[in-house]
Amino acid sequence: MKVSPERCPRYSEVEPGFELPPLKLEPLNRTVLALYAGASGDHNQVHIDLDFARKSRQPDVFAHGMLSAAYLGRLLTQWVPQSQVRGLSMRFVGITQLGHVPHLSGRVVEKFEADGEKRVRLHIQCLNQYGDPRLMGEAVVALA
Repeated sequence: MKVSPERCPRYSEVEPGFELPPLKLEPLNRTVLALYAGASGDHNQVHIDLDFARKSRQPDVFAHGMLSAAYLGRLLTQWVPQSQVRGLSMRFVGITQLGHVPHLSGRVVEKFEADGEKRVRLHIQCLNQYGDPRLMGEAVVALA
């Protein structure tokens, strides 16, 4: 979904504590993992081969970390156009298992100016349906 300029938030409309519209996805399944493996070129067996995953002491295959990272990117680009993203960093803090439902959220933690632009710093995260963190991160976005 592309954000139209009319729907893009304005700097004057957000304050620290402002929450982005959340993004809740369907439960992860093997089809999603196979499609992501094909699209990304990441065919690591622990994500697609049950026997290999079990040999690696996992109960089943699990999601690619970068799939959840892509979901965080989607959270941002459903709020502002990609061209307004100035920084994005994240750390992986948990494994997203099959059946987990990714819940993505973000909130403004700071407003500031840099390089002649009005910007906001966001805390962003991906949790599973139990509220367990999977990815935690930060983004910087320019707003008009």
